Amino acid sequence: MDINRLPAPLQAALPDLPEPLQAPVEVALERLPGDAALPADDAVLAELPRVWAMSEFASRTCLRDPDVLLALTERGDLARSYKLGEYRERLRGDLEGIEAEADLHRALRRFRAREMLRIAWRDLSGRGDLDETLHDLSALADVLIDEALHWLYARLCAQLGTPRDSAGNAEQMIVLGMGKLGGRELNFSSDIDLIFAFPEPGFTDGDKPKANEQFFLQLGRSLIAALDQQTPDGQCFRVDMRLRPYGESGPLAMSVPAMELYFLEQGREWERYALIKARVVAGDQAAGAELLETLSPFVYRKYLDYGALESLRDMKAMIAREVRRRRLADNVKLGRGGIREVEFIAQAFQLIRGGQEPALRERGLQPVLAYLADQALIPAHAQADLTAGYRYLRVIENRIQAMHDRQAHDLPTDELDQARLVLAMGEQDWASLRETLDDWRRRVQGHFDQVFVAPQQEDEAESTDVPDFADVWHDVLDDEGAQEVMAHQGFTDTDTALTRLQRFRDGSRVRALSDQGRTRLDRLMPMLLAAAAGSETPDDALDRLITLLDGIVRRTAYLALLNEHPMAVSQLVRLVAGSPWIARYLSLHPMLLDELLDPRTLYAPLSRDALLAEAQARMATADRDDLEQQMEILRQFKQTQVLRVAAADLAGAIPVMLVSDYLTDIAEVVLECVLPLAWRQVSQRYGEPLRADGEVADFGMVAYGKLGSFELGYGSDLDVVFLHDTVPAGTATTGEKPVEPAVFFARLAQRIIHILNTPTPGGILYEVDTRLRPSGQSGLLTTSLDAFAEYQRERAWTWEHQALVRARMVVGSEALCVAFRGVRREILKRPRDRAELREEVRRMRERMRKELGSRNRASFGLKQDRGGIADIEFMVQYGVLAGAFKCPGLLRYTDNIRLLDELERAGEYSSEQARTLADAYRHYRGLVHRLTLQEQSAEVPVNAVETSRSAVADVWSAVMELGAATNAEESRA
Repeated sequence: MDINRLPAPLQAALPDLPEPLQAPVEVALERLPGDAALPADDAVLAELPRVWAMSEFASRTCLRDPDVLLALTERGDLARSYKLGEYRERLRGDLEGIEAEADLHRALRRFRAREMLRIAWRDLSGRGDLDETLHDLSALADVLIDEALHWLYARLCAQLGTPRDSAGNAEQMIVLGMGKLGGRELNFSSDIDLIFAFPEPGFTDGDKPKANEQFFLQLGRSLIAALDQQTPDGQCFRVDMRLRPYGESGPLAMSVPAMELYFLEQGREWERYALIKARVVAGDQAAGAELLETLSPFVYRKYLDYGALESLRDMKAMIAREVRRRRLADNVKLGRGGIREVEFIAQAFQLIRGGQEPALRERGLQPVLAYLADQALIPAHAQADLTAGYRYLRVIENRIQAMHDRQAHDLPTDELDQARLVLAMGEQDWASLRETLDDWRRRVQGHFDQVFVAPQQEDEAESTDVPDFADVWHDVLDDEGAQEVMAHQGFTDTDTALTRLQRFRDGSRVRALSDQGRTRLDRLMPMLLAAAAGSETPDDALDRLITLLDGIVRRTAYLALLNEHPMAVSQLVRLVAGSPWIARYLSLHPMLLDELLDPRTLYAPLSRDALLAEAQARMATADRDDLEQQMEILRQFKQTQVLRVAAADLAGAIPVMLVSDYLTDIAEVVLECVLPLAWRQVSQRYGEPLRADGEVADFGMVAYGKLGSFELGYGSDLDVVFLHDTVPAGTATTGEKPVEPAVFFARLAQRIIHILNTPTPGGILYEVDTRLRPSGQSGLLTTSLDAFAEYQRERAWTWEHQALVRARMVVGSEALCVAFRGVRREILKRPRDRAELREEVRRMRERMRKELGSRNRASFGLKQDRGGIADIEFMVQYGVLAGAFKCPGLLRYTDNIRLLDELERAGEYSSEQARTLADAYRHYRGLVHRLTLQEQSAEVPVNAVETSRSAVADVWSAVMELGAATNAEESRA
């Protein structure tokens, strides 16, 4: 074609090309047949020189079939994104009527060439962005594979019969796409990694039945040929089957049971990594999804799997050696700071945490990075760098490959191709492109090293002749030398410490470790010993650490976690040295070791609203019908939050009186989550109870005791009473298996208790005590609000009204809460005879003190001894019951500190009395928390609290015993 006769927009665009690229485009235009029609679209004509300059593949495709560009333009395909399903619709049209396999190959390749030209054109012209390009490349591959499989399957069934399972159902092949195809992030000229499977062994139903294995072997070979074989029309995709079980030596297609058995018994770490991206791209979608669900526990371990870092680090080291051997430093995929390093960062977190966080089971890389930043697992600036760097690298990779439609990841060395890439990337020259690329690679490399460089790498490279903790652990020193090292580092009872260490090292659990597990332990122990030596109580710290290790050493992923994070080691030692309770708590729930990674969250308990939001977010990841999974999530949530409170308490990061507030908030949020779980389970079976107005009856939980008064301690039981709306007599629930409402509510309460206190691998949520319900253990487990009110009015004892002082509804509808508060107010504000009330309260307290008080005169029981916590609580309850009829403000709160303020304001107690009781109460509660963390009983030497004890006893004597000055009003009288 005469260049001088080209359309004006095209001629005008030619001089804008860099000089080295003008000649190849002009030569290509001259080779166009004279009768070739060019598009009439001026925008396309103006883009043509640049697109052909950047992509020899694009010009070659247009020269081979001049009509293809014309068709794409006339149909408007270059100007728009395809709708969902458009590839499939068009390919099916092209395959309609094809009967010969050679014609199938031709149609597939021509379809691929046309659509690849479209994708390249939109990418290089700037009409489509990176996300569209990756999506279109992957969608095109999916359709080519699936439609080719569909055609070949029908043809083979006609020849051999349809493969069937043991029940006679027809079977189709499952095609799993791996790597970038599985993640819908396919390169412009990429291999496709596939795995073939079929549901189960069996036979075809033809005249001469064939084993299903033979059928799918033949089908797989035909599919590979349809995609991979070079013909005069080119090739669809290079197909790589090496990721299948047993690799190249394994069967081309494997039954699902055989595949499951393989991964169960022989699956390797790199196969876990590969399966992250696995997606059903063709064939039986339902069976494929079921297979991937079955393999999910192999990929995503139940516990945090920091051992995955070691495996990925080994894989990356192997790749780095290959890069050096093959001199691939300029490889944008495998070189330092390349695409693979970004992928390794994302997939490391997926393997480590995906078992517990389903949101990380995402195949696409960019959403994973965004989630990691949202959850503060990586800094926001790291996510921004990695995402932008990844996008830049993927763009440059695609444009390298679009030049010649070749699988290439290296920067070009040819000057003409360098000029093409400079133009494609919008740079001024090759030096500028290298500078931009190198900057992105340095950023990616920095973030990669933060995750993957072994934290002990530098330390292990240094050697010294001075005996140290490594020598102690490996038992290379004699007793005297080992004791000298231990004593020099601050251990006091070196003999006991070494004996403890030796018993652990030689114990059955350590001896049973795998080579990998023993290596991890050997790396960890010197670091732990050094950290223990740096604590305030090295001997206690070591003893508790060994107890903890003895319980978790067989779960070597936890050893890997600590090896990977020296910060976690320092936090662990700080906590266990300070509190045997925390040490035991971590031993029971080792998954909490993950919380030690970030001190910013470890010592910062969440507010009530933040707790609820986090609990709901965690619960949203669970299968709604999997109660066991939901229970486990709640247990992990509760344990995590309690550890944060304990850590902050131990560190003095929160005031003592807020400890109970935080623990109470945690319990309330758990109950808020448990009620809908239980309701759903029971209502699915029986339907729902209805009130007289036809609305679903409300149900709520009333908190008594420490939960009711915001005074929970570590490990406290929950005292609860279950209440519900009154429902008409003789009615039943709405389900297919209706029951009386009373039965429904009883079973609902039983289900709640089951969820709360049934042991699971994560322990229990809370022990539940329901003995404060009307009539105690002999009464119904649940009570209507009307029946509850009648009981409180007519039959309740004084001590039950005392308990009601601390009661509040913590879960239930607003209407039910308001109604309960009304009943509580009515009962508590009754006028009472003060003398009679005082005597009843005093006698009850004396009985308790006699039964529960300390028998040791030298020690003081903080809770039950005279002058202790219970005395204060009883005085508060007495004051409320005595004065609420004339001072309704006494019913506003349920916690002792604020009630004491109200009692002073109401004139029930003098300012001095109220201040004395409040100060003592705060002091005692703080001591109880501290003693719990030290796993000591709530007893202290009498002289340690003599001032508070005597002051409270004096107030008790004045208020409850002497009968004089029992309150400020009587005193004035």
